[in-house]
Amino acid sequence: MQTQAAGPGAFARFDLTRVPSPCFVVDEVAVTRNLATLRDVGQRAGAKVLLALKAFSMWSLADLVGAHLDGVCASGLWEARLAREHYHGHLTTYSPAYKREDLPEILRLSDSVIFNSPDQVARFADLIAAARAQGQVFDIGLRLNPEHSEAEVAKYDPCQLGSRLGFPVSQLRPEHLEGIDGLHIHALCEQGFEPLQRIWASLEPRLEGLLGGLKWLNLGGGHHITRADYRIDDLVVLLRQIAERHGVQVYLEPGEAIALDAGILVGEILDTFDNAMPVAVTDISATCHMPDVIEAPYRPAMLGEGEAGVTVRIGGPSCLAGDIIGDYVFAARPRAGDRIAFLDQAHYSMVKTNTFNGVPLPAIALWNSDTGALRLVRQFDYADFRDRLS
Repeated sequence: MQTQAAGPGAFARFDLTRVPSPCFVVDEVAVTRNLATLRDVGQRAGAKVLLALKAFSMWSLADLVGAHLDGVCASGLWEARLAREHYHGHLTTYSPAYKREDLPEILRLSDSVIFNSPDQVARFADLIAAARAQGQVFDIGLRLNPEHSEAEVAKYDPCQLGSRLGFPVSQLRPEHLEGIDGLHIHALCEQGFEPLQRIWASLEPRLEGLLGGLKWLNLGGGHHITRADYRIDDLVVLLRQIAERHGVQVYLEPGEAIALDAGILVGEILDTFDNAMPVAVTDISATCHMPDVIEAPYRPAMLGEGEAGVTVRIGGPSCLAGDIIGDYVFAARPRAGDRIAFLDQAHYSMVKTNTFNGVPLPAIALWNSDTGALRLVRQFDYADFRDRLS
């Protein structure tokens, strides 16, 4: 899988020694720029745009998000709570499956609750009716699997054979839409306009006669709208066509697009030695801090990497033999104490960190690339590791 990082941008002039190591540094100017692009798309297309908390849930920026977008989407009870505590606007919650004991609170918190199958809607009909009897107001949605694969990597493809994500559209019948207010379709991962266009062209004929009674259509996330080469004007046209042709409110749920190229992960070289090639150990761990590097896998771009020099294999401090970030070119062999940074780490990396091996979590800093102002938002210590255990 190829990194989608566009380059260092303003981070080319960031002093890596200004923050503790390791540390995520998020540029609020870049986030604001991305949010403005998404707001423009929503306004021109008549669509509602929600932040996917699963990708970027830095709630210290919740007010900034609220000033640009229509709300957020959650993946379960805890994200729904976070949304109501810190964010503004519409809240959509979707999970592949809900626990019965969680659902009453999810229904109370959410404006839209999306189920993964008609069977789940039927099984929880009593809870839905009870919540509405108490005066709670919410929509019910159904996630569809369009059965049209566009994702580059199978494990990130919601439409792969045997996928648990969404009800197969080939099985959809009119009776499945009784009591359903909208459909949710998420089939992309870090992709441009063309895959969305192909998915919709494949799916729309299969929904013929089924959309008339619905209020909304949610096209999910995975849209790289803020990438420089994204066909924004074509997206606006498509969204307006869908809304006008079918009489539905269209929603988008970008997560990664909001934080694209808006953050780096700063680390420090701890040691270097030779083993068939130069090897460096850093306090950044792929398995603990950037798990998609191993899961995808992919090679994150490094700030300031050269085209010629010495190639060094960089890995993390954990005991996992595969805790390897990648091979990188340095102008000169790095030394213990040198600072490095990896680009485009604000989305997904921040929300997926863990403390395997007792590896410390990276701090989180907010930087303003226009003014140079820097604020350390959060630092983690031993107690954060200890209190997850027993």
